[in-house]
Amino acid sequence: MTAPANPIVLIPARLASTRLPNKPLAEIGGQPMIVQVWNRAREADVGPVVVACAEQAIFEAVRDAGGEAVLTDPDHPSGSDRIFEALAKTDGEGRFDAVVNLQGDLPTIAPDAVRAVLGPLSESTCDIATLVAEITDPAERDDPNVVKAVLAMAPGAGVGRALYFSRATVPTGDGPLYHHIGIYAYRRLALERFVTLDPGVLEARERLEQLRALENGMRIDATLVDTVPLGVDTPAELQRAREILGAS
Repeated sequence: MTAPANPIVLIPARLASTRLPNKPLAEIGGQPMIVQVWNRAREADVGPVVVACAEQAIFEAVRDAGGEAVLTDPDHPSGSDRIFEALAKTDGEGRFDAVVNLQGDLPTIAPDAVRAVLGPLSESTCDIATLVAEITDPAERDDPNVVKAVLAMAPGAGVGRALYFSRATVPTGDGPLYHHIGIYAYRRLALERFVTLDPGVLEARERLEQLRALENGMRIDATLVDTVPLGVDTPAELQRAREILGAS
C-alpha cells in the first residue's frame, strides 16, 4: 500500500450526551462548538471537512456557518459508523483514500495535531493512525477516564505501534505512560473493514472501540504530540473552552 494522497476530515456529531446535553450547539466564542471544531479542521488544511450530523439542528448550524454537513442515521452505535455513512454520501465515487475521524467535542485542538494524525499512514502496513501525549500529571496515571496507549516506541521516536489500549495503569515498570487522544486517520479500505467487524471481547471489557481493530489483526500506529486537547464533556470543561477561545 502507498501513502494516502487525498484525505477527507469527517466530524461525527449528535445531540445526545449524558453529561452535557446538546453540546454540539453549545456557544463557544460566539459560535456553536461543532462550528469551532469545523474551523480547527479547516485550519489544518489537509482536505475537505464535512460534519456527519445525527440531527437536523446540527446540520443547520454547520450550514449557517458556511460549512458542509450531511445527515446520518441518528441510531448509529458509534462515530465510526456515522462517518462511514457520511463518507458514502459525500464520496460514493471513492476519490478520498484516507479519512480523519475528528471528534466533535475538541474545539481547541491544534490544527497541527489534525495534520499529525495522518503521518503514520505513510508506513505501508499501518491501517489506522492516532495520537498520544506523554502523561505528565500524576493524577492521570490511575484515572480510568484517561485511556492509556501501550506502544512499541523506541526512546526519542515520534511514532510507535499500538499494542493495546486500557483504562488501567499500563504498562508497569519504569518509563513513560501515554495518554491516548481520540482522533483517528483510517485508510479508506481499513474503515470499510472496521465497520463490518463484530464488537470484540476486550472492547467490551475496556469499553474502547479501537480494541476491535487490534483484536482483528489491524495495525494502529500513534504519533506523539506535546499536548492533549481539551475535550468538552462537562459544564466546567465548556467554561474552560469558552475562556480559551473567547480570548483568541
